[in-house]
Amino acid sequence: MIYIGIVDDHQIVIDGLSALLNNQQDISIVCTANNGKEMLDHLAENKIDVLLTDVMMPEMSGLELAELVSIMYPTTKIIALSMNGEGTIIDQLINKASISGYLLKQSNANELVIAIKKIASGGQYFPDSILDALEVHSSKKEIIESAHLTQREIEVINLMEKDFSNKQIADALNIAVRTVETHRKNIFRKTGTNNLLSLVKWAYEHKLFS
Repeated sequence: MIYIGIVDDHQIVIDGLSALLNNQQDISIVCTANNGKEMLDHLAENKIDVLLTDVMMPEMSGLELAELVSIMYPTTKIIALSMNGEGTIIDQLINKASISGYLLKQSNANELVIAIKKIASGGQYFPDSILDALEVHSSKKEIIESAHLTQREIEVINLMEKDFSNKQIADALNIAVRTVETHRKNIFRKTGTNNLLSLVKWAYEHKLFS
């Protein structure tokens, strides 16, 4: 028997997942919760094999919950569920919380069951669309790293995107206007851009803005 827990801030999602999984003879839903703190309380009293967690939740995000669960209950495997297939989020969940699977909420019941069973037996489950998103994210990260942008240059880019003048950037960062001018030249050279519009486009494409 595979014992699972489900956490999502939308009760209708929990009800839907429960309806899908209650038909499985070898899967048992031990506990459900509408937020991360409530799920942690359940985990203190119940042992589960697989935790299904929403990613975007108020108060405590799915990433924060997954990080805590991976530390406090390392034998519990985690499947993140989200409407978002963004590579940055998936990468954070894998590297910070060691999740074993990631499924879009558009996935069908059969795929969910397959993922749960595979992960419960010690495997991992990441659909092709998620692996593709991770590959794109990885390549973008490599481009940013190869550009060798400093943290100060990234700060300058963020202010340039807000249409700050050199004087305003200098005041905001407490540096000289001449230093800002030097940063701008270096930024354009490193990113292979030659004007603000192309720089902002480059920065958005590479998820540089916070």
